[in-house]
Amino acid sequence: MATIEIVKILEITGVAPSSNSPKSANEFSIPLTFFDTYWFKFPPVECLYFFQLTESTSSLSYFNSNILPKLKQSLSLALVHYLPLAGNLRWPSGSSKPIILYTPNDAISLTVALSNLDNFHILSSNDMHKANELHPFVPQLISSNDKAEIISVQITLFPNQGFCIGTTTLHAVLDGKTAITFMRSWAYLCKQGNIENPSLPPELTPSFDRSGIKDPAGLDMLFLNHWLAFNGEYQDPDKRNLRISKEIEAVSDDIFRATFEFSEEDIKKLREKALSKLGTTGKQLHLSSFVLTFAYTAKCVVKAKGGEGDRVVFIDFGVDCRTRLDPPLPTYCGNCVICFNNSAKARHFMEENGFAFAVDMVSDLVKDIKRGVLEGAEKKMFHFFLPKLPGLQLIVATGSPRFNAYDSDFGLGKVKKFEIVSIDQDEAIAMSESRDGNGGIEVSLALEKHQMENFASLFYDGLRNINKV
Repeated sequence: MATIEIVKILEITGVAPSSNSPKSANEFSIPLTFFDTYWFKFPPVECLYFFQLTESTSSLSYFNSNILPKLKQSLSLALVHYLPLAGNLRWPSGSSKPIILYTPNDAISLTVALSNLDNFHILSSNDMHKANELHPFVPQLISSNDKAEIISVQITLFPNQGFCIGTTTLHAVLDGKTAITFMRSWAYLCKQGNIENPSLPPELTPSFDRSGIKDPAGLDMLFLNHWLAFNGEYQDPDKRNLRISKEIEAVSDDIFRATFEFSEEDIKKLREKALSKLGTTGKQLHLSSFVLTFAYTAKCVVKAKGGEGDRVVFIDFGVDCRTRLDPPLPTYCGNCVICFNNSAKARHFMEENGFAFAVDMVSDLVKDIKRGVLEGAEKKMFHFFLPKLPGLQLIVATGSPRFNAYDSDFGLGKVKKFEIVSIDQDEAIAMSESRDGNGGIEVSLALEKHQMENFASLFYDGLRNINKV
């Protein structure tokens, strides 16, 4: 039987910052901070944005003549404001650490593709489907010994249905908030009509000023050296390279992904349930929407896996430090995330009071943040290198309901579906705001099929019978 070609590559090109701006003619470099070296060789982050089109606007001829040129032009305009993203991560000879370098005529890689499958509505829904079905729609990120791309983009048309934009980003240079803010900026300029030398609203205007990132303890080199030692590159400078530390393993056909939504009312009921279980202890609790939804999801994931109650469950989530620095750096462009984590035996999540236990655990981690987001920062990355113990279950929250991924409107309608594709490489939970803006939260995850079916049953039954959680 002939193999079906999932996507047909129509074009691979480079998109450079608009030459109409004098900014694009100047070389621009910035150093890595400890927030960057913290993620130095972490695998790239892959995201997808799906957009529904009408049948007439999603024909190949209409798309190529009307939509694609506008997307390319606005991408070029957006890169003027985000010059480092058009550049590369470089490691100059004699330098102790890499730098981000943009030089005139640098460009990001743009792939234009055509889908040969009629599965747009499945992939852009919340329904369960094979995780690897999303992989053909995200681009590769090229890296070598002395040079690494920072972002690559792929635009794929699904004829008579819609299109998607896939991005792959280098975590050593930018975090989720920066990546999504860049997408929102690109969309904003496209919707404005691609005027020459456009400005961005304040909340989308990036700052590349590193002077606000203080590092008296030399965390930048501490974190970098940990990565180099982990990859066997520390002793020999000739072996220090910018290649991603490990090959990304193929995701099997038995891994399925789906999205689940908490309504504002669901979150209210979870808060009431948490208070009924924990409110009489006299302990101060942090019951934000994030704490409640992450705790509930983690509890369901542990129960869905089943197995031995004595296995260790490791809970981890990243904290955006921008507003927690002194002074705050709300529009800082780069990495500004540190992880907080803790562990416990699975049985605590699986017992009758599993939700209350998970809430208490995540709440305590959030309270640690309030004591100082960089307190003990030198120890915050060790979990990247710990060997995975037999039976260890790692549950990581990625993304954030505060990033506003669904605000990326190119003038073609609101994003139909946002996905963090790369969560299927581990037991991660992708979190974002609900598409309809009703105060709810979406969580996406990838699990073995039987675990996903168990999770769906636990998730929905638990919300329907909240008093039994």
